[in-house]
Amino acid sequence: MIYKGSCHCEAVAFEVEADKKVAAISCNCSICTKAGILHLIVPRSKFNLIKGKNNLSTYTFDTGEAKHLFCKTCGIKSFYIPRTNPDGISVNPSCLDPQPKEMTIEKFDGQNWEINAHTLEHLSK
Repeated sequence: MIYKGSCHCEAVAFEVEADKKVAAISCNCSICTKAGILHLIVPRSKFNLIKGKNNLSTYTFDTGEAKHLFCKTCGIKSFYIPRTNPDGISVNPSCLDPQPKEMTIEKFDGQNWEINAHTLEHLSK
C-alpha cells in the first residue's frame, strides 16, 4: 500500500510503499533515543520524494555513513538514509498521514551497532 508522509510544516512530502501492517524498529542508539523516532526501513525503490529536496539539510556524525535528513523549516526528521541500510530509506512512521492502523514495534540494540547491524540488512532488499 502507498502511504503519504511529510514533515510538520509539509515543506517536505513523500510517498512510501509498505505493507498494510507495518513493522517499525525502535533503536536505542544515542541519536534515536534523543530524537524518539521509529524506523520503517524500505528499499529506495519504494520511496518517492514528492517535494522539498531543497528544504532538506543533512546531519552526519561518527562514520558519516548515515545521512540524517531534516526539514530546514520545522526541524522534523521524517526520513533518512540509515547506516545499517545505505541502499534503503528509513521512514519515521509518525510522519505518515494517516499513520498505519496496524504497527508492531521491534527493538534493535543500536548501542551495540557493530554486533547487530546485520539483522536489519534484509529490510532494504
